Amino acid sequence: MFWNPDTGDHGLLFNPLKSCVVPRPIGWITTLKPDGRVNLAPYSQFALLGFEPGYVGFSGSVHPTDLRRKDSIEHAERTGEFVYNMATLEHIEHVNASSQIIDSETSELDACGLTAAPSICVSTPRLLEAPVSLECRVHSVVMLPGNTRASAHWLVIGRVVGVHIDDAVIGADGKLDIARIKPVARLGYADYTWVDKVSELPLINPALAERRKFGFYGGR
Repeated sequence: MFWNPDTGDHGLLFNPLKSCVVPRPIGWITTLKPDGRVNLAPYSQFALLGFEPGYVGFSGSVHPTDLRRKDSIEHAERTGEFVYNMATLEHIEHVNASSQIIDSETSELDACGLTAAPSICVSTPRLLEAPVSLECRVHSVVMLPGNTRASAHWLVIGRVVGVHIDDAVIGADGKLDIARIKPVARLGYADYTWVDKVSELPLINPALAERRKFGFYGGR
């Protein structure tokens, strides 16, 4: 099949675009509200964008009720910082619940029984329950125009300035035990998945194998 995204003539019950790019890591983002309280929200449009230095990015749209930008975007741009927290299967219900709290007076951490922990390089707290947290300073905020105000998105790009990893999730081989962590990812529709099986594919090229030791991946 083929369809033009601008006309939406796919003929299906649901728009399949989000299911065409899967699985998508979930950025469980903490930011600081103007009154100093912590805001927590999951973003399935999240990615690692670079390393040495590391860059990550998340994008969000607007509140459907008044078309204001999502709070995480507003807070990150205002304070110049945010923290990525890894979402795991253990807390998948909390991830889902935190996505549905739209009352700005309600604390997502309190509602989900989660704990804020101090960061080192930024003022925004990280999530204690997350096995991995990345402290980020905002590099830029890019508006991605939509067909309407309601479909506009803002991409928040952050430079990673601090990395927290729970020692308990580092295996004897010195690598993160991803199968044990079980990171959660988003699919299309209301579907989620998680990683509980990892297989390594050996590289034939010795030079590439050596580069992989230092975190360099990819093709030409």
